Amino acid sequence: MGRPHGHVGGSVLGMSPKLEVEAGSFATAADDARLVQSLRDGDERVFVKLVREHAASMLYVASLFVRDRAVAEEVVQETWLGVLRGIDRFEGRSSFKTWLFSILTNTAKGRARREGRSLPFSALVTTDLVDDEPDVDPDRFLPEGERWAHHWASSPQRFDSLPEDQLLSAETFAIAQAAIAELPETQRAVVTLRDVAGFSSEDVCRELDLSEGNQRVLLHRGRNKVRKALERHFAEAELR
Repeated sequence: MGRPHGHVGGSVLGMSPKLEVEAGSFATAADDARLVQSLRDGDERVFVKLVREHAASMLYVASLFVRDRAVAEEVVQETWLGVLRGIDRFEGRSSFKTWLFSILTNTAKGRARREGRSLPFSALVTTDLVDDEPDVDPDRFLPEGERWAHHWASSPQRFDSLPEDQLLSAETFAIAQAAIAELPETQRAVVTLRDVAGFSSEDVCRELDLSEGNQRVLLHRGRNKVRKALERHFAEAELR
């Protein structure tokens, strides 16, 4: 029998669409249009709010490509300059957030080449796709000899059943970020770009030079590990 597979919702937190909107993960086309027009009009308050909203995530994503934090901070600054210089050319073919992070990753990859990091993420995939690594901890399934062998012994927690204030708390996101930071390099890159930067699978494959199959497996394994960390966090919270 093949290795068991678990399911991890549509994001690293497995949020419902309602929660993801409230968490700021998505913006409508109308929201983007207003935002872009404000930037074109030179609205400083909108720009400052935008910087505050995305600064931490941008620094985190930049750090995937450049090792030095100071260089990552420079990448973020260069990205904002690129946004201001290019805002008149934004055509809305993607969301503003995707456009923003595309500028960031392109800037970061350029700096990585200049800083001497020549090893592409695709060259690291083999070490992160070890054949004997289970997608889900085997201990989550009943062993041979049990009546329901290979069925869930402890199924994944449904996060959308949790109170919204608990799911969206700063502590929860800190736990998720810490878990992402512990992932193998390519898993960390894929999960960060998909669930932090909001890239599509096609975007991630292009940015990291990965095949769709490898991207899907890396994302699945990375999300499972992050979800397990969150399950521990919520279980401990219930005991307090």
